[in-house]
Amino acid sequence: MGMRSKGTAAELEARRRLAVERVGEGWSQKDVAAFLGVHPVTVAKWVARHRADGADGLSAKPTPGRPRFLTADQEREVLGWRTDPPTKHGFDTDLWTARRVAELIRQKFGVRFHPNYLREWLSTRNFTPQKPARRVRQRDPVAIDRWLKEDWPRIQKRRARSARTSS
Repeated sequence: MGMRSKGTAAELEARRRLAVERVGEGWSQKDVAAFLGVHPVTVAKWVARHRADGADGLSAKPTPGRPRFLTADQEREVLGWRTDPPTKHGFDTDLWTARRVAELIRQKFGVRFHPNYLREWLSTRNFTPQKPARRVRQRDPVAIDRWLKEDWPRIQKRRARSARTSS
């Protein structure tokens, strides 16, 4: 199967109908193909399909592939959640993660998303889940300040003195 042309199903259907109409008016299939920017064999196939099936032969066909997971309204609702803190939706902290959004979608709409897929789905819609900054629970800010003021400068001086250059 070849590469699909760009355009909506309706635009592509209108192009097929125009091609068949022009051939019917006496244009050569080669001229119609050049005008529409398609291969002459493509125009020949459209004309043959029109002869075999009439106008219905040129109709847009449903796009193959997996159906959408969420309706357009459901997608809007999911994207609207970003303005709410996650605690409003029953979570312990105010941090959106792909896993939390997936859980909420499953609860509200009964649709299961794998968090990795959902992460990509959200990022293409500018909804970037946040990642918490990891902090040690027994963090001692006083000891950290002392280390930065006393130990770190001493280590830096020692490193600077012993640094040798190669020649």
